[in-house]
Amino acid sequence: MKQTRGSSPVSNHGCCCCSKALPCSFHGSRDNQMHFLLLQSYFCRQSIQVFHNKYQLCTLSMNGCQGDPKVPLGTIETRTLGAVPSPALAMERLNLAIGDLNATHLLLALALFGCSEGEMGCCHVVNWYPRVPIQQQIEAIEWLHAQDQILPRCFFSGRRRANGSNLLIDITNGNDRSYFAQNLVSVAGVGSAVLFRQLHPFSYDDWRSINRFLSSKCPLIRAYGAIRFDARANISPEWKASGSFYFMVPQVEFDELEGSSMLAITVAWDNALSWTWDEAIDSLEATMQQVASIVLKLRKEASREFIPSNNHIPNKTHWDLAVKRALQIINRSSLPLIKAVLARRSRVLTATNIDPNTWLACLHVEGENAYQFCLQPPNGPAFIGNTPEQLFHRKWLSISSEALAGTRARGGSRTIDLQIEHDLLSSPKDHLEFTIARETIQNKLESVCDRVIVERKKTVRKLQRVQHLFAQLAGNLKREDDEFEILSSLHPTPADCGFPTETARLFISETELFDRGMYAGPVGWFGGGESEFAVGIRSALVEKGFGALIYAGTGIIEGSNLSLEWDELELKTSQVSINVFVFRCNYICASTWMFYGILLHLMCVYVY
Repeated sequence: MKQTRGSSPVSNHGCCCCSKALPCSFHGSRDNQMHFLLLQSYFCRQSIQVFHNKYQLCTLSMNGCQGDPKVPLGTIETRTLGAVPSPALAMERLNLAIGDLNATHLLLALALFGCSEGEMGCCHVVNWYPRVPIQQQIEAIEWLHAQDQILPRCFFSGRRRANGSNLLIDITNGNDRSYFAQNLVSVAGVGSAVLFRQLHPFSYDDWRSINRFLSSKCPLIRAYGAIRFDARANISPEWKASGSFYFMVPQVEFDELEGSSMLAITVAWDNALSWTWDEAIDSLEATMQQVASIVLKLRKEASREFIPSNNHIPNKTHWDLAVKRALQIINRSSLPLIKAVLARRSRVLTATNIDPNTWLACLHVEGENAYQFCLQPPNGPAFIGNTPEQLFHRKWLSISSEALAGTRARGGSRTIDLQIEHDLLSSPKDHLEFTIARETIQNKLESVCDRVIVERKKTVRKLQRVQHLFAQLAGNLKREDDEFEILSSLHPTPADCGFPTETARLFISETELFDRGMYAGPVGWFGGGESEFAVGIRSALVEKGFGALIYAGTGIIEGSNLSLEWDELELKTSQVSINVFVFRCNYICASTWMFYGILLHLMCVYVY
């Protein structure tokens, strides 16, 4: 994935949709005539039916990769409207705001853009960002479930950080511009005001194209998305809709905050790409009529379902051969391979639908020390997951990362749990894996940072069902542009690819018989002054009516036991191989979270 600065996109494949009837991107000349308007309330655009009438697809979407990445952002206007007690009232308030905006856009053009209506096409990128706080904390995942027929969609929930547990160096000097961002719990969005998708590997110009739509003045304007594990590998049909990378600035967004919520809308227009102000406003007004404003609590009820089909790639015979070959290469002192992470893809078809939104809601229960995410582009399945592994978190020039390696199950009692923890801490094999991960991350941080802080003592991070060896690292970037360099160099990690990186990647590409897609790739968001990415493990590709592809992997290193590797994969997907527990959502007044642990076993319960 490593790209040199200044590399330019060479592919003309910018459209996010396969159907000619879906104008999701606009193929125009690169120009600086970009206009960007951001509001805050959540709705989606005029829609048409796709996926056998299962979804409504938002039609407004511009591919920001086709713009000129060198053109800087223009004016930012941020407004916080009066707080309201419910999402329905927030929608009403923003409907009024949009009506006023449409009636007075000439005044806005003069006041904000510094030009007349006839000169609107000559303005720089402009952001207008009113937002409506809601006086109650509503779960973003429940809001997203209410919009379950609208695509594209995204969801991201960061880990809850305990006080004093983060090495990230705070250099904001008390700046409170990001008050809402600091209290952000999770985000759900539908529709894409601007998307960023290409078939070529993620480049420096692509990164700049995304960042020109972001500003530290509006920290909640973020581009959510993911990047393929190996951008050089051929893209298989199930991953085509996502391209080599896919990011979206949500058109309609719901922010769950600590103790409150917020509703937001994003409108984008670009005369150079044949999408005018009037068309953008018309689309927004059509969107307002389609997004549900009533959000109800969800209850999960487990039901056992028959699986007509369940198969693995590779099967047991080919897996054993691959692991044996990896160990033979690793044990040859003349060859550089020290560790290889091999994965398996399990396809599960059920007699009834697997709902990605409901699945994600169940994963969201186990939120502490893990990221939950969902990314579903138009005409594509949903990529969902629950990962404990952070790639990096950047705030201004400060950056932090983590070394995570080695896995054990949690014990049934405190005594047993401590015994398992001691075994993990004293294991030579796990210590070697952990040391490789920590030193690799340290070296890559040192290449772009003025200074790096490393936790030398390894500790154990305990999740609800597993525990891992863990240490934090942090540093100060020399400049913010180094964000692209660190993203390119940290991915792929030794925990998810192997070591040395390129040797392990080549071994994986020669050995694995399926496309990992965005499994084990970076997944997260870019924002103005801040960004955060996790590693897309413990994940699945899900689509209503078409089952799920569940990904699991294990690290092969000197000392690995051939007979145990397949058993570890089976442990991770055991509930799938026997039965699938599909969670049906019912709307009720109170929430009872039950049986969620069973579903978590559907996702890889280990770090790989």
